[in-house]
Amino acid sequence: MRGARPGEGWTTPRPGGPVVLVTRVGEAVGSKPAAAALACAASEPDRAALLLDLADGRAPRPSLIATAGARALEERLAAHMPDAPVGSRGSICHLKLPADEAGIERIAAALPLVRESAGIVHLPPSLLRPVLDEPHIRPAAALLRADLTKDRALAALATRDLMAQGLRVAVFKRAPDWLSVQASLLGLPLRFGQALPARLSDRLLGVST
Repeated sequence: MRGARPGEGWTTPRPGGPVVLVTRVGEAVGSKPAAAALACAASEPDRAALLLDLADGRAPRPSLIATAGARALEERLAAHMPDAPVGSRGSICHLKLPADEAGIERIAAALPLVRESAGIVHLPPSLLRPVLDEPHIRPAAALLRADLTKDRALAALATRDLMAQGLRVAVFKRAPDWLSVQASLLGLPLRFGQALPARLSDRLLGVST
């Protein structure tokens, strides 16, 4: 159950899998590969997580190798959101959305199609507050990619604010290496203890250990 926002009562969690927000603090790099790695950790061969990417850049292309769960989710999204750029990649499904209010509205439209799987939302810091204010998204956790040598105070403020709203929060302190970046963006089902520690992904996804 999510914690209450200040001045609000308790809310019920979103039906289905958890929604996790992933963003950066300051100019830290590596938030998108971290989001993809988290989506990989949340996926199974027959149940793919959805990476919702609110950022500039190219639309995702389906890869030659994708799990049955990733292809099924791609087909479901394409049927209900035919104009949205979506592609199955390895063990995950990748949905590209505009980095603006319209993109936030489409997050709320896409999440019911994910069903029991996780929705991993990668977004710029400027959209964090609007996403939190959208009542149909209801995230359970947030991952902050932060360089603590430069932005320790800012990361601490962001962490406290998110925790005050009932979210599980983790800070990823180092950028993933090149190999981990490439593997995660391809949706490869590696054990991402290399890119994202297993204990961190389990905590964000609500996995009991």
